[in-house]
Amino acid sequence: MTPEPPTRTEPEAADTARVLRAALSEAAYATTPPPIPLAAIERAGRARRRRRATALATGCVLAVTTVTLTLTQLMSRPAAPDAATPPSPVHTPTTAPRPSASAVSNPVGAPRIVEPGERVDAGGGWTVWLTAAGKHWKGPDGYENVRSVTDGNIDLAAPGISHQSEGDAKRTFHSGLYYGTKTAARLDITDDKGTRTTATLLELPGKPGWGVWYATTPPGGGSGSERLSLYDGAGALITSYPPG
Repeated sequence: MTPEPPTRTEPEAADTARVLRAALSEAAYATTPPPIPLAAIERAGRARRRRRATALATGCVLAVTTVTLTLTQLMSRPAAPDAATPPSPVHTPTTAPRPSASAVSNPVGAPRIVEPGERVDAGGGWTVWLTAAGKHWKGPDGYENVRSVTDGNIDLAAPGISHQSEGDAKRTFHSGLYYGTKTAARLDITDDKGTRTTATLLELPGKPGWGVWYATTPPGGGSGSERLSLYDGAGALITSYPPG
């Protein structure tokens, strides 16, 4: 049989534990930990803070630059047209065609309609007016005269023209009746030299079938050599005086 190891007494076990604790303490004290690198840690922290501040500053600069560019683009962009306001029309100056010499000297229109008794200034001190009785006129000397359309001397059923003239050293005033037509639009006086003057036509309302004409020519007219021509609105001859 194998002999059993000797049993230790309690005092021996306690001594052994003290020896072990002392050995462990000496080993622990013999091991010295390295010093903490506080300076390196502080430098690393400062570096991280600088990098963060730089990144934030760069981001702010970029944001401000973006806003500035956006505002500049908006301010420089041409304004959109207002849909409620129509564009202003562009006016191109044009030159109206001048009437020809024939249109000026030979106007074709319509007689001027006047009320019974309405006085018309015919120029040169002459005044003309119409009544149901016929033509009335007054000269610069104040003398009045009348040419009747109701005394039986005028045939209103057939086209015709009458002619009276009075003059002085400045001008000759011509006037008369035209009758027997409701389409009269122009009356010309042509003298023996071929000079043509267009008269003014007057009628009462309702186209009674007769009217009054008057015109002024240079002095020396009224010799009876003038030719009178009455036309309608289309320029067709209605009648002339002297006839033929």
